[in-house]
Amino acid sequence: MNDSPQTPYQILGEDGIRELCAAFYDIMDTLPEAAGLRAMHAADLSPMKDKLADYLTGWMGGPPRYADKYGTVCMTTPHEHYHIGPAERDQWLLCMHKALQQVNASDELVEMLTVPLFRIADAIRNREGPSSADGNPNIIAAG
Repeated sequence: MNDSPQTPYQILGEDGIRELCAAFYDIMDTLPEAAGLRAMHAADLSPMKDKLADYLTGWMGGPPRYADKYGTVCMTTPHEHYHIGPAERDQWLLCMHKALQQVNASDELVEMLTVPLFRIADAIRNREGPSSADGNPNIIAAG
């Protein structure tokens, strides 16, 4: 019988997932390469840290904290009014990769999460290319 952790939740635990989410949003808040992603968020990132931690806790194999609070785990609906193209997806993945490094995630865990994290980030993508506001100072906001 294998006694080693089998899920990301078992490896990180709930505290580790919360630490990962805090690192993710701290990185997103300061990383110049993630400025577009940061601009989609409110000034106070605390609520998002909690929401992402609740979501990832269940997604990684732990208790369904997000579903218990919000009744659904659909991630596309809350993001549909934001322009999320390949650049925003890749910014999210960059921040998550750096957060995994910051919390000293094992190579095993990083390998375990690489493809599933890409799939979830890509599933939230709702545009094929850049926003029409990119590079056009005459557009204040674009969908």
